[in-house]
Amino acid sequence: MSATGSGTAPCRFAHYFVICGIDTETGLEPDELAALYQWLEADRHGRSQDAANTGENFEQSPLRRTFKSKVLAHFPETIEWNPFDQDAVNMLCMPKGLSFRTQVDNREPQFHSYLITREDGSRTYGFVLTFYEEVTSKQICTAMQTLYQMHHAEHLGSVCASSSCSMDSLASSLDEGDATSLNKLHCCSSYDMSRDTLYVSKALCLITPLPFMQACRKFLTQLHRAVSSQQPPPLPLESYIHNILYEVPLPPPGRSLKFHGVYEPIVCQRPSPSELPLADYSLKQVFELLGVENLVQVFTCILLEMQILLYSQDYQRLMTVAEGITTLLFPFQWQHVYVPILPASLLHFLDAPVPYLMGLQSKEGTDRSKLELPQEANLCFVDIDNHFIELPEDFPQFPNKLEFIQEISAVLLQFGIPPEGSLHCSDSATQLKSLALHDLVNDKKNGNLPGDALAVFELLQGNATLERLQALAKRTGVTVGRMPALGGSTVKEKDSRLQCEEEELREATLNVQVREVFANRFSQMFADYEAFVIQSATDLESWLTNREQMHNFDKASFLSDQPEPYLPFLSHFIETQMFATFIDNKIMSQWEDKEPLLRVFDSRIEKMRLYNVRIPNLRSSNYQKSTILKESAQSIEQRLMKIDHTAIHPHLLDMKIGQGKYEQGFFPKLQADVLVAGPTNNNRWASRTGTAQRRKDRLRQHSEHLGLDNDLREKYMQEARSLGKNLRQPKLSDLSPAVIAQTNWKFVEGLLKECRMKTKRMLVEKMGHEAVELGHGEANITGLEENTLIASLCDLMERIWSHGLQVKQGKSALWSHLLQYQEREEKLEQTAISPVLLGPERRKSETGLTMPFLRVSLIQDMRHIQNVSEIKTDVGRARGWIRLSLEKKLLSQHLKQLLSNQALTKKLYKRYAFLRCEEEKEQFLYHLLTLNTVDYFCFTSVFTTIMIPYRAVIIPIKKLSNAITTSNPWVSVSGELGDSGVMQIPKNVLEMTFDCQNLGKLTTAQIGHDNSGLLAKWLVDCVMVRNEITGHTYKFPCGRWLGKGVDDGSLERILIGELLIPCADEDVSKQCRTPPLQRSPTQTRRLSITSLAGRNKPNAGQIQEAIGEAVNNIVKHFHKPEKERGSLTILLCGENGLVSALEQFFHHGFKSSRIFQKNVFVWDFIEKAVAYFEMTDQIGDTEEETEAFRSMCKVFCHYANAINVTPRNIGKDGKFQFLVCLGARDHLLPQWIPLLVECPLITRMYEEYALLRDHLTVNSLIRVLQTVHEFNITLESSLVKGITL
Repeated sequence: MSATGSGTAPCRFAHYFVICGIDTETGLEPDELAALYQWLEADRHGRSQDAANTGENFEQSPLRRTFKSKVLAHFPETIEWNPFDQDAVNMLCMPKGLSFRTQVDNREPQFHSYLITREDGSRTYGFVLTFYEEVTSKQICTAMQTLYQMHHAEHLGSVCASSSCSMDSLASSLDEGDATSLNKLHCCSSYDMSRDTLYVSKALCLITPLPFMQACRKFLTQLHRAVSSQQPPPLPLESYIHNILYEVPLPPPGRSLKFHGVYEPIVCQRPSPSELPLADYSLKQVFELLGVENLVQVFTCILLEMQILLYSQDYQRLMTVAEGITTLLFPFQWQHVYVPILPASLLHFLDAPVPYLMGLQSKEGTDRSKLELPQEANLCFVDIDNHFIELPEDFPQFPNKLEFIQEISAVLLQFGIPPEGSLHCSDSATQLKSLALHDLVNDKKNGNLPGDALAVFELLQGNATLERLQALAKRTGVTVGRMPALGGSTVKEKDSRLQCEEEELREATLNVQVREVFANRFSQMFADYEAFVIQSATDLESWLTNREQMHNFDKASFLSDQPEPYLPFLSHFIETQMFATFIDNKIMSQWEDKEPLLRVFDSRIEKMRLYNVRIPNLRSSNYQKSTILKESAQSIEQRLMKIDHTAIHPHLLDMKIGQGKYEQGFFPKLQADVLVAGPTNNNRWASRTGTAQRRKDRLRQHSEHLGLDNDLREKYMQEARSLGKNLRQPKLSDLSPAVIAQTNWKFVEGLLKECRMKTKRMLVEKMGHEAVELGHGEANITGLEENTLIASLCDLMERIWSHGLQVKQGKSALWSHLLQYQEREEKLEQTAISPVLLGPERRKSETGLTMPFLRVSLIQDMRHIQNVSEIKTDVGRARGWIRLSLEKKLLSQHLKQLLSNQALTKKLYKRYAFLRCEEEKEQFLYHLLTLNTVDYFCFTSVFTTIMIPYRAVIIPIKKLSNAITTSNPWVSVSGELGDSGVMQIPKNVLEMTFDCQNLGKLTTAQIGHDNSGLLAKWLVDCVMVRNEITGHTYKFPCGRWLGKGVDDGSLERILIGELLIPCADEDVSKQCRTPPLQRSPTQTRRLSITSLAGRNKPNAGQIQEAIGEAVNNIVKHFHKPEKERGSLTILLCGENGLVSALEQFFHHGFKSSRIFQKNVFVWDFIEKAVAYFEMTDQIGDTEEETEAFRSMCKVFCHYANAINVTPRNIGKDGKFQFLVCLGARDHLLPQWIPLLVECPLITRMYEEYALLRDHLTVNSLIRVLQTVHEFNITLESSLVKGITL
C-alpha cells in the first residue's frame, strides 16, 4: 500500500509519527514566535516595540529562554486526506520551543496531547512525549556558554536592578517540571562546559484521527523506555513505528483491538454506533481537578456559549479538562473557537470577540491578577491548578442543578472520588485512598500489596481517615481487609500490569457512567424536540439557499411546553449556535445520512417513548435519574475483557545492514526509506474496508458530476452550510501581520452579521407579537424570550466594545468607554448637550398647558443608571444603560454620539477594532436604529424595585369651566406593579412631581376633590403622567365634570391611560407604530350617550358587535401566557371595553332626557329596580322558580346597595362601571340581566324598540357573557376600593 493511496488509509490507527527537537546544523536560534509574542505584548501595552524586536532577552538566564524547535522527521511524507502541517505540528508539539537542562535539573519525561481543528470542523489529535537528550554537539554547548557569559556581563552592569528584576523574570519563567526554590535557581542558573552536562528537549508525537489517548501514551512511553533502558529493544524501533503507522487498523465500531508496543500489548476499544461516541480523556481527573459543583457551572457556561478560558501550568491538564467537558455536551457540539492549548504566540487571540474555549499555560509564580484579559463581561475563567473558577455575572442555572450534582456525586463516590475534587486532600490521604479503593478488588486475586505499602497500611489501621475510606469502600462494594503480602518480583510485575488494566477498566467505566448521567439530562429535557422542528423546505438545495431567512424551530411553543423552573436556562440555550446546528442537522437528515450524534440521541428518545418513561410527567420538573448506567458499563467491560481483533505483530523490516544501531539515552536517527510507505500487499483489514471505501468514492464522484452542472448551486450550498460556523481555530502555520489582520477582519464581519441577525430576530418577534393586537395573526414571543434576546444583544455589544481594546479598565468595556466620555464631557462643562425633545410634550391642549420639555442626553441617562443603587457592578450598569436606551428608542442615537468623539475612540482602540471600521460601524448603528420601530419595556419590566420620579399635569377645559378649582384636588396613579396612593395636589397648581417605587406600565389614574369652596365644579380634559427616567408619557382622558349637581354628580373619576407615541418628524417609528393601548372613554363618547340630539348614537348591530369584540378580547387575554397578558382593567373599562359596550346596550332606547328636568342615568333605572325587588316577593310560576329568583334578587340588591353606600364620591356612571366590573369578576352578569328584563319598570323607562326589551338579543347577550365564566378575573384595587360585600 502506498502512503498516499486512499484505499485503506482512512482506517489506519495513526496517520503520522513525528520527531521534533534541535537542529544541530542551524544551531541555537531564538524562538521567533516568542519574539512575535513579546512584540504583540509591547503593542498591547503601548510600549516601544524596538526592545522586543530582537529575539534575545538578556534578562533571562539562557537555560530559561525559549529556542526554536524544528520537525526533525515525520513519516509518512504526507497523506492526501490529512496533509501534514509542519508549522502547526511543531508549534503544538513544543508550544514553548526547545528547553535546556543541566544534570542538576529535573528531567522527567512529560506527556501532553493537542488537537488541530480543520476548517470543516473535523479534528486530528496529537499525542506527545517530551524527554531530555544529552547535547553532543560541541557547537551548541559553546553557544550556550557564550550566552551565559553575555548574560553575566549584562547583570554585572546592573547589580542593583538585577536583585529584584531578574528574580521576577526567573520566577515567572519557570517550567512545569521545576518545583525548585529560588535559592536552588541561584546555584544552577549557570552553565560551564567543563563541569556541566547539557540536555535538550526532544518530542515524539503520534498523530491520529481518533482520540485514543491511553493507547498512544502507552506506545510512546514504551518507545522512550526502549531508548533509556540499558538493554536494546527486541527489534529496531523502526519495526514498532512502521507497525503502528501501517499495520495497526482503527478498531471497528463496537470492537476492541490489541496491538503490540515495544514491551507489552496495548488494548483500545471503540464504541458501537448506538453508544456514546469515543472519549478517552479521564473524567476522573477532570472531577478531581475541578470538583462537581465547579464542573457543572463551567459546563453551563459552555452550553450558553460564553467565553471559557482554562488556565494551568500543565498542558495535559488543559487538554483533559477541555476534552472532558466537551464530551459531556452530547448530543450537542461546541461550534466556536476551540484551542485547548493556546501557544504563546497566539495570545492576541484572546481578543477574539466571539465565544471561545481556550487553554492558556500559566507560568509558575504568576498571579491571576497580573493576567490582563481583553474582556471579562462574559468570561468564565477556570484556574485548574487552584481549583477555582470565576463566573460571568448573571447567567441562568442548569435545570435541577442540585439533584443533578447529587446524581453525579453518587456515581463518583462509587469509584472513591470525592465530589468536591481531590486537589485539597493531603497527599497521604490521596495515596491511601487509591491504595484502598483501586488496588483491592472484589475477588482479592489482585490484592497483593508490596511490603512497604503493607507496612503503611498496618500503621494506619486505626486511622480515622482510613476508617472513613473503609466505610466508603464497603458502600461501593470494594472489600478492604488485611491481606497476606506475597511479594516476589516476577509476580509483582505481572501484578502491576493487572492492576493497570483494572484501573483502566475502572476509568473507562467511570467515564461512560458519568457521560450517561449528562446525556440523560438532555434526553429528558429534549424528549419532544422533534414536535417543534419546522420542516418548511421541500428539498435540500432550497433549504440551504434560504437557510438564513427560515424559522427552523418553534421556540415559543417549545418553551410554553416546559416546566417553569427550566425556562431561564432553556430560553437562553435554544438561542445558541450549538442548538441551531443540532436542529439544522435534524432537518438535513431528511435528505442526507443522520449526523452520528443525532442518530444516537434520536434512538435513545425512541427507546424512552417505547418504555413510556416520559409521557406521564411531560411538563413536570421531577428529576429522573439515568437507568442505564450498569448496562452502558457492561458493553465496555465486555470489549476490554474479550479482545475482538489483534493487529499484526511488529516484525523485522528490510533494513540496510548497520542501520537501527542503538545507543542508550539517544533516540536513533530512523531509516526513512522503510517508514515512508506501508506494505505493498493488501492485508486483512485493507480488503475489509475496500468495498465500503469504493462505495464512498462512487458516491463522491457522482455528487461531483452533479455539481459540475451548476457551479453556482455548489457555491450557494457551501456558503449556506458554513453559515453560522465560525472560525474554529486560528491558523497556526502562518502568523504574519497580514494573517492577523485578516483574522480580525473576519471577526469584524462576524460581529456585524451577528448584529444584523439579532436585531432582525428582535424585530420579527416583536412585530409578530404586536400584529396580534392589530388582529393580524398569532403571537410567537414570550416575555421570557424577549428578555433572552435583549440579554444576548447586551452580550454582543460587550463583545463589540472589547474588540481591539488598547488597555482594559474594569470588567465592562462599554461602561468604561461611557465613563471616559462622561468625564471628558463634564470637564468641558457643556451642560447644554443638544437635548432630544420627546414628541408628546409639544402637543398643546385646549388650555395651552402642556408637559415641560424633558431634556434627554446620553450623560443624563448614565446618571440615571449611576443613581440606581440596586445595580452594583460595571457589567450591570452597562446592561441597565442599554436597556434604558432601548426603551427610550435612543440606543442608536446615544452610541452615535459616543462614537462621534473620535479622539477618544482612537485613544481606546487599536486600528483594527470594530469601532474603528467606519463602514461597519455605520451599518451597526443602522441595525440598532431599526429597533426604534417597536416598543420595549425592557428597563421598566426588569428593574421593578427602583424608585422612579414621576411628573403629573392636570389639564382642565378652560373654555367651559374655571381652570383652577377652589376645592382640594387629589390624584392617585396605578400601574401593573403597584400604585402611588392618594396624593394631594397643592392648591392653584396643576402640576406636581412625586417619587415612588416603579409602577410599571401605568394603567389607571384616579382624580377627585372634596367639593369645598365657591368654584368647586371642575371640567377636566385629561391627566398626563410622565416617567422622568424612561420619558414614557401616559395620557388619561377624562372630558367630564367633577362636582355635585353637574353631569352625574361625581367627585371622583377613574381614568384609563394610553401611552403617547413620540411624534418627532425624524422618527423611524412613523412607518410602523405599535398599536395604541385602549384608553378612557372620551368626552365625545360620554356626551354622545347622554346627549339630547343623539346624532352619533350607535345602532343595534354596532352595539352587539362592540359587546362581542369586548368579550373576545377578554378571552384572548386569558389565553396568552401569564407574563404576556398586560392590563385587564383596560379590557374592562377602556374605550372599547366591556363596561362601555354594556353602557351602550343599556342606553339603547333609554328615555334619558326629560324636558325641564335633570337627565336620567342608567344607574337611576338600576336603583328603581332594586327598590322594586326589595318590595315585591312573588315572581315566578313555581315555588322553586320563585325561590331561585328571590335569592338572585337578594344578591343583586346587595351588590347595588354596597356600591351606593361606598364612602367614595363616585358619580352614577362610575357606579354602573363598578357594578359591571364586580358582576364580571363574580360571574353574575348573565344572571342579573334577566332580572332587569323581568322588572315592570322597563316599560316606563325604555322605548319599545330598545335592545333590552328584545328577548332574542338579550338571550344572545347572556350566552356571550357566559363565555368569560371559566376565567378568574382579578380587579385592580382602584376598582374595588371602599366597596364591602
